[in-house]
Amino acid sequence: MKRLSTGVLAVAMALALGLDAVAAPSHGVPAGNIGNRTVAQATSTAPPDFGSPPSGEVPILFNYHHVYAKPDTLRKGRVLAALVRNGTILVPLRAMFEQMGATVKYDPATKKIDVSKPGADIQLEVGKPEVTINGETRPLDVPPMLYKGVVVVPVRVVSEAMGAYVKWVDSAREVSIRYVPPTPPPTPAPVESATPAPEATIPPTPTPAPSAAPSKEAFVAGDYLISPKVYNEFSPGNSGKSSYAIRGAIEFDAFNLPWMLEGVFNSYQYPHNCAGAGDPQCLVTTIGQTGQTSVPAFTARDQDASLRFGLKVADPHVYVGVGYLNRTGNYGYPNQKGFGFGAEKLPDFNQQLSLYGNVWYYPNLKGNYTAPGGTPYTLEYNLLQYQVGLDYLIGNGPIFLDLGLQGDRGNNKLNAPSNFTHNGAYVGLGIKF
Repeated sequence: MKRLSTGVLAVAMALALGLDAVAAPSHGVPAGNIGNRTVAQATSTAPPDFGSPPSGEVPILFNYHHVYAKPDTLRKGRVLAALVRNGTILVPLRAMFEQMGATVKYDPATKKIDVSKPGADIQLEVGKPEVTINGETRPLDVPPMLYKGVVVVPVRVVSEAMGAYVKWVDSAREVSIRYVPPTPPPTPAPVESATPAPEATIPPTPTPAPSAAPSKEAFVAGDYLISPKVYNEFSPGNSGKSSYAIRGAIEFDAFNLPWMLEGVFNSYQYPHNCAGAGDPQCLVTTIGQTGQTSVPAFTARDQDASLRFGLKVADPHVYVGVGYLNRTGNYGYPNQKGFGFGAEKLPDFNQQLSLYGNVWYYPNLKGNYTAPGGTPYTLEYNLLQYQVGLDYLIGNGPIFLDLGLQGDRGNNKLNAPSNFTHNGAYVGLGIKF
């Protein structure tokens, strides 16, 4: 057996049982030697005499000093006495095992207990007859319990898991718990050696500075279209005033992917020039291309509104996606609607001057029309839209100058009087957020 030094922490609990039914614990702390280990004598020096325990109280030998406390009483400088339940000795959780250098945690809400120290982790639960030691679960004859607000646990299973050993001394009617704190290995003495030759110092490879993540852009811009030219059944290339465009976009992340949402509105105004009855310029091909009719002079307006949703495929701010477009006019044609797809390069406001552009294709814009004679028609186009431009940030503020070229081309797919195009330059202002 290993000899214990005078620095050993000894905790001996003498149980004044007084009942013949419990002459010695039969579970948890059995009578006789444990693993052929013996109990070292406490000390040759008589400990201070604190008197004899009153009748019915339980004596405790704690750090070689006698102190006394009833099991239902906690007093300053004293330790709750041990209890016996169904032949198993239970000891106060915190008072005992913090003396062994363990960390004790108790959660009143879940009634779970965790006692841990390097190399050992014990988990119990008040009222649950099992213990988990380093991940291995074992049954208990008596579960941990609450006694007068103090958690008490079986002495043997927790003590031996902490590295202590336990012995029941039948003749003395006491339990002896011995614990030897682990001794750290001695620090080796420094060994003198010849001074090594200095090694050549190799400078570390410089770590490249992390590149700045692309910003998330959000903006809106309004532009004046500078005399855009229009070709269709009403205009052989006329241009007019009061044409404009509005667009706005926002970038965001969703499902761990970068996305874009953009809205665009274009309004083209142009004249249908006609001198009156008999002027060939007044003749316009009808829907369905069934003939021509005379249309007096008027100011025409073509408008389209689209919503675009894209996924980023390259930096900075390059997207592919899908769109939905609604096209209208003021000359009696039905609205034409349809889905499409395209690519978009948004401006990069990390720079003073930024290039942007887009191409979107709508393969099937259509609307239903009933001619004055009652004949129904479906009017269909395919439409290509395009734009290229520059944004220039004014100073360090959020305002930017917007300029570029934009246009579209619609081809007859079904019953359209003719193809059409709009194109022209623009200039305007925008604000970034």
